[in-house]
Amino acid sequence: MSHTKTVFSPAGTPIAERTVGELVAEHPGLSRVFQAFDIGFCCQGGLTLKQACERKGVELDSVIQALESERAGRAGPESNPAELESTALIEYIVERHHGFLREELPRLHAMSQRVAHVHGGHTPSLVELFHVFTEMAEELVDHTQKEECGLFPAIKQKAQGSTEALPIEDPIQAMVNEHTATDQTLVRIRELTRNYEPPVEACNTYRALFAGLADLDADLQQHIHLENNVLFPWALKSA
Repeated sequence: MSHTKTVFSPAGTPIAERTVGELVAEHPGLSRVFQAFDIGFCCQGGLTLKQACERKGVELDSVIQALESERAGRAGPESNPAELESTALIEYIVERHHGFLREELPRLHAMSQRVAHVHGGHTPSLVELFHVFTEMAEELVDHTQKEECGLFPAIKQKAQGSTEALPIEDPIQAMVNEHTATDQTLVRIRELTRNYEPPVEACNTYRALFAGLADLDADLQQHIHLENNVLFPWALKSA
């Protein structure tokens, strides 16, 4: 399937008069905002932001504010999370990193399925990408549930000095092994996406998928680091 090259508005054009398609082409991460408001950015990308909002019956100002927030980037914490005490670090991991997975995995799954369906006929690597991502996503959901329902409560009990806390050595080793498997899968995903670089003719969904996978990769690297190198060593030392 061929796609017309995105035409960008002249510099200084108000954001409300720019098309949804060009906004996502310029900053693929903005696709999150359009998906949250159920505004199409691929096939209906030729509508201006104002027209798209009117069609969906959503407030233009609310969408603009969300777009500006997303474009500014998801600001990290002012302090270093590695310096948090164990219970606070667990809460941080669950809220920020597990929360990120709960938000992003369904979104990326839907996009990877669509991109594989539309473009997989002439780019088989996208079909493999869909299957590799789907398997990893299922494993990550299972992984976070095991941490939240078993390992993390046990670590919190250890931190509180409980002598009745469940053993943590084997569960921690199991989580580390799963982290290693995730890291190996990310290597394959980078290969399949050429380090998240879409071809020049890629549509906006294609571009948004690759941008989202790059964000997922970066978040997982930080997530795994905080568990493998900070939380788990502390927990094992205190066991």
